[in-house]
Amino acid sequence: MDLLRLATAGSVDDGKSTLIGRLLYDSKSIFEDQLASIEATSASRGDEHTNLALLTDGLRAEREQGITIDVAHRYFATPHRKFIIADTPGHIQYTRNMVTGASTADLAIVLIDARKGILEQSRRHSFIANLLRIPHLVLAVNKMDLVDYDQDVFLEIKAEYSQFATRLEVPDLTFIPISALHGDNVVDRSANMDWYRGATLLHHLEEVHIASDRNLVDVRFPVQYVVRPQSTEHHDYRGYAGTVSGGVLKPGDEVMVLPSGFTTRIASIDTADGPVEEAFAPMSVTITLEDDLDVSRGDMICRPHNQPAVSQDVEAMVCWMSEQTRLTAGSKLAIKHTTRWARAMVKEFRYRLDINSLHRQEDADSLSLNEIGRVRLRTTQPLLADDYHRNRSTGSFILVDETTNVTVGAGMIVSAE
Repeated sequence: MDLLRLATAGSVDDGKSTLIGRLLYDSKSIFEDQLASIEATSASRGDEHTNLALLTDGLRAEREQGITIDVAHRYFATPHRKFIIADTPGHIQYTRNMVTGASTADLAIVLIDARKGILEQSRRHSFIANLLRIPHLVLAVNKMDLVDYDQDVFLEIKAEYSQFATRLEVPDLTFIPISALHGDNVVDRSANMDWYRGATLLHHLEEVHIASDRNLVDVRFPVQYVVRPQSTEHHDYRGYAGTVSGGVLKPGDEVMVLPSGFTTRIASIDTADGPVEEAFAPMSVTITLEDDLDVSRGDMICRPHNQPAVSQDVEAMVCWMSEQTRLTAGSKLAIKHTTRWARAMVKEFRYRLDINSLHRQEDADSLSLNEIGRVRLRTTQPLLADDYHRNRSTGSFILVDETTNVTVGAGMIVSAE
């Protein structure tokens, strides 16, 4: 079975945590003791229904305020597919949490409260999902039970969002009317919305095609660890472990090691379960080469005629995550790109992005907490990078404050020179 990573997004109190709880409950993916616990908690709080949001909102502050603060991950499976769900916060002050939670998602579910329609935060999260190049977007119009399952309400929201989506680059957009509280169109079809002929949410999640989303053309293998067993049996073994970030690798393929530029061929590909005849993203493998080259952590294995950019100058969109500091021209930070560390300086601050209007604020000169902008970076070592829209793994990086070792920014490379 393949794995689908999905993230929820949307405004405050649109029902993101309740939807995930409903998915887990109706698909029989929670244990009886978990259900008993949230039933008891719901009763003690005086809730009218069993509060399924408590399955993901586990922090005391979340339960006291009835909101999501930190990203919660839940795992479940059906006979068709395995899932990892990231429940992300809706509050504007937790935008950074939404970015980190959705950064690896294949699909994003944007929830809309049918009573309120499309709000500012709905647009904000949709734009961030687009910025993160999440290829599949589901607009789930929730709380249809509170508008008497009115088809016209759903169609109005669908028309308004479709117009907004024309300003984004969304390759796959699906609209589903649901009620997370009562389970309408979540796992089972709704008898209250017989006018809706589309798939239920779970059926769509099971059937959405994600195999073609991965880049199987550009071979990218960042070396994470050099495997040198010290036993006498394997004294001459030298393997390079890591996660395939793109393309397909096979024994006998000609490859190049960057940044040295030496070429060789793949001798074998090993996994925890034994040798394989091919490897592709996102498999974790160990590669051995026919020639004894100098390859170390941070290097990259690619095709001789299909290489990433080798550059110390990159342009990137950065989401700033620090409450204590601001990102300005001249800021010096550590940068981690794939498996390579370097130091970086902001050579130029281009603009800050107004996420609500999508306008560029070119008179701005800094980024503060949760703000997104475009900057030009110079690094002490060349990065082996692709544009983010081409490869999300080799096109992204994090920025780290060297004095505190705290991650202060997440970046998406627009271009590497």
